[in-house]
Amino acid sequence: MKVPLSWLREYVDVDIPAKDLAHRLTMAGVEVGEVLETGGWSGCFVGLVTSVRPHPQADRLSLCQVTTGPAESEKMEVVCGAPNVAANQKICFATVGANLLNTHTGKHETLKAAKIRGVESQGMICSALELGLGEDHSGIIVLPEDAPLGMPLDDYMGDTVLDLEVTPNRLDCFSILGVAHEVAALTGQDVREPDGSYPEEGDPIADQISISIADPDLCYRYTASLITGVTIGPSPQWLQDRLTKAGLRPINNVVDVTNFVMLEYNQPLHAFDYDLLKDRTIIVRRAKPGETMITLDGVERNLDDSVLVIADSTQPIAIGGVIGGANSEISQSTTSVLLESATFDGLNNRETAQSFRLRTEATLRFEKGLRSELAPIGLRRATKLLQESAGGRVASGIIDVFAGAPQETQKVRLTARRLNKILGMDFEPETVDRVLRSLGFTIHREGSDVVEVDVPYWRNDINIEEDLIEEVVRIAGYDSVPVTALSTPIPQQRPELDRRLAETVKDDLAAIGMQEVINYPLVSLDDLQKVEWPENSPDDSPGTSPEISGQALRLSNSMNVSEEWLRPTLRPSILGTLASNQGHGEGPFRLFEVGRVFLPRPGDLPEERQVVSGLLAGQRTESSWLEVSQALDFFDAKGVVEALLERLDVTVEYQAAQVPFFHPGRCAVIRLNDKDGTILGHVGEVHEAVADKFDLRNRPVAYFELMLDTLLQAIPGAGRHFSQISRFPVATRDLALVLPADVTAAAVEGIINRHRGVVRAELFDIYSGENVEPGTKSLAYHVHFQANDRTLTTEEVNRSLQGLLRNLEREFGASLRS
Repeated sequence: MKVPLSWLREYVDVDIPAKDLAHRLTMAGVEVGEVLETGGWSGCFVGLVTSVRPHPQADRLSLCQVTTGPAESEKMEVVCGAPNVAANQKICFATVGANLLNTHTGKHETLKAAKIRGVESQGMICSALELGLGEDHSGIIVLPEDAPLGMPLDDYMGDTVLDLEVTPNRLDCFSILGVAHEVAALTGQDVREPDGSYPEEGDPIADQISISIADPDLCYRYTASLITGVTIGPSPQWLQDRLTKAGLRPINNVVDVTNFVMLEYNQPLHAFDYDLLKDRTIIVRRAKPGETMITLDGVERNLDDSVLVIADSTQPIAIGGVIGGANSEISQSTTSVLLESATFDGLNNRETAQSFRLRTEATLRFEKGLRSELAPIGLRRATKLLQESAGGRVASGIIDVFAGAPQETQKVRLTARRLNKILGMDFEPETVDRVLRSLGFTIHREGSDVVEVDVPYWRNDINIEEDLIEEVVRIAGYDSVPVTALSTPIPQQRPELDRRLAETVKDDLAAIGMQEVINYPLVSLDDLQKVEWPENSPDDSPGTSPEISGQALRLSNSMNVSEEWLRPTLRPSILGTLASNQGHGEGPFRLFEVGRVFLPRPGDLPEERQVVSGLLAGQRTESSWLEVSQALDFFDAKGVVEALLERLDVTVEYQAAQVPFFHPGRCAVIRLNDKDGTILGHVGEVHEAVADKFDLRNRPVAYFELMLDTLLQAIPGAGRHFSQISRFPVATRDLALVLPADVTAAAVEGIINRHRGVVRAELFDIYSGENVEPGTKSLAYHVHFQANDRTLTTEEVNRSLQGLLRNLEREFGASLRS
């Protein structure tokens, strides 16, 4: 909301610097985002056109004599092409050397004397475009007759604009008068309400128009006035300046008046061409099914019974509070104007505006709930301004139709006891009364402890006692509230272990070299089928249960088909992210996501589980002439999982598994080393068919996922413990074993690592083929022996190695490879 100080000063005296005023408003809860200065027109003055004659060499140009001082002062000859220039006009005159916008190049340039068709022009008579006041350059700006001749334009037309960032609950601050009341309360000034009186010289309006409300639940009050004999044309310059500085574009005197009053009072209005209304009738009703109308933007709208329309006796002529119809539009031939000022239902107005994708200044106000007392006030103000700017005769009286009984003035009580309880301090009754009166409330004092107020028509946010308490403290100043200790001890922090684990996992994966991604929790049915979830394609025909084979939940009010299902897995989300980013480079891609999945529970809300998933694709290292890089694969993903679990001090086992999402033979289920072998997650390479569905270029794509709630239960309860590094050397032996083909390397490694004296074992070779019996394989390990208190002798190492071989033979039938 842009508030020009020149306009604000029409209603309240502002005698403090703009930045100080902005600070006070912000501290009182009306945030000023920016203070804008308009002007900077050095070399520009209020000038007077003393004479105008045709240019001898051009039919569309005029030669003007311009002065910026008394009549006997120097006159300058200026070539002007504006059609509205005339003698004895006060104008905006730019002398040679002024810096103005060149309308042809779009750049600011220094004005120079130049010959135009043989005549030297010694300056420029400016339009709004050259001064940056608007887009209109069809004619020059004509100033009021009382504009002081010779005054710099910066002093006469320069302004300061407060750009407010208004919160939705402060509807009153979407109007200049609403801000004026705030300023008055903060600075101790009085507000001057604008005059809304005008001569009513026409016939009674009740004899010339019939207005009724057929659907009172959508329109609470409808008021109207009639002006005949108007002349459609440009608005007065002062009115155009007001709108331009507030950010609106002037159009014509009728439209400009309705916009002006909307900004001044907050009341949106609409103007109809009275002569186009069938049977001189207005009916406020719901649209009939199948009705259509062409709106002012030239679009044909299909209406239904959820839409409130303003109709004449045969057809809709406007969508109530949203946009007018082309069939009643004000045009140059309009001579009679019916002004509408109404109060519409805010919820319906918002729904209608959203359904038609029409968000206007009017809907912004109606949707927040205007008070019905405002309608006739705004109507009379607009009628007065329209009669002054467009001429004509105003019909006697106004139409004022209520939906039911007139709305009573809102009353709210405030007690000193409640004020003290909320703020922890006492306010004198005189202070409370002064603050509330300064904001426009009418005070009814019931002793020193109780006050009842009438809420002013411009405030729709004051409904309960706490609202009044907020008004008192924000105007009195939040810094007046004393600093006191809490009446109760600060509660102990409740540790959120699951959240802490999620953050730890994110940090650890980032430290490993992975990059976090964040996706929406909604996916499409097509995405779920791409990742083979569930294995049987769901039946999504209309009327079926929202559960898909008990595996996923469908939204009943989804915005679009691509965000229709609550994801039961992170797989489609992170693969979609890879597909979207692979066009930006060849990788390598190391992505992970920590997010929730949603699993259905019959007759209950879905179970929400926290999951971490990750993928690796592309080359293992950046391209280099030093070496040929290899593709990231299953073992890289397994290495990431191992590094993460090692940081969390969790031990697991990997077992081969067959999952449709993963490539056969390249998938492992991750199980905890507990008595039940609880499944923690999976790691593997994505199936080629799944990768094809996502159009993934980099192959293979290694993927892992872990259930964080299961992981949380597996983390040891005790904290980390210190283990001293041994000062004594390591003895290494190579061990080549022949074992049955179905024995896993992890199982063998587990036996070796648990053997006494062994500190580490590394698998360095796997072999099957010649010189190895069918049905067996060879695994070769580096086995490292070490003690913390001495150097191991060769005999001790050999004795320990023999014991290890006996254990392997007993467990797996292993033998040394000859």
